Amino acid sequence: MSFHIEVQETKGAVVYSPETAELAAMHFSLAGADKLIIDHTEVDDSLRGQGIGKKLLEVLVAYLRENEMKAIPLCPFARAAFEKDASIHDVLFT
Repeated sequence: MSFHIEVQETKGAVVYSPETAELAAMHFSLAGADKLIIDHTEVDDSLRGQGIGKKLLEVLVAYLRENEMKAIPLCPFARAAFEKDASIHDVLFT
């Protein structure tokens, strides 16, 4: 299945979109000009177990680095992913 992942600032989410359907998102809200709060990750049942959440986070981390921003992961999925992967700690707000 082909898919497209992008950061959509106006929606406040990183979206997984096969064709036109939104089947997964990592929602965030801006917390100033240099940081955002990741507050929820959702993945449709049809995509569970395929690593889509991790892919969403990878795209968001790249976006944060490109825009010199930091993340505050309140979402349990995102928080656990940051705890497990030291290579993305550079985008954590501390």
